[in-house]
Amino acid sequence: MTPALQLSLQFADPRHRAELPRHHVRRWMRAALQAPAQIAVRIVGEDEGRALNRDWRRKDYATNVLTFDYEREPLVLADLVLCAPVVEREAAAEGKPLQAHYAHLLVHGVLHAQGWDHERAADARRMEARESEIVQALGFADPYRR
Repeated sequence: MTPALQLSLQFADPRHRAELPRHHVRRWMRAALQAPAQIAVRIVGEDEGRALNRDWRRKDYATNVLTFDYEREPLVLADLVLCAPVVEREAAAEGKPLQAHYAHLLVHGVLHAQGWDHERAADARRMEARESEIVQALGFADPYRR
């Protein structure tokens, strides 16, 4: 049984609203969940993405996805922030459909919210394998296959 998900989907940058229907976002995220969750997803522009990454990670550039995880048990509580211009550039550079890249980054963020990490090589291999498994089960190509 797939865990329950309370989802807040916000578009500070509306450019990809049509690519991210709520029912798709919910399906992609639930595929990565192992526990009930309350997660807010915010799609932002370059300025907000850069400011958040600078303020929280001390990295002065906009990144594709930021995960703010607050609680893991008994309920996963988190915010995911995706920077639309960065996601769009990466998808184009990698020759991926925009929806496929968003699906992958949402899965990636949900795994982070549950404690998955990729700081060490062994953890990165394990997380990437899990992401690939989930993303392919959703009908997209393996995000790590070049």
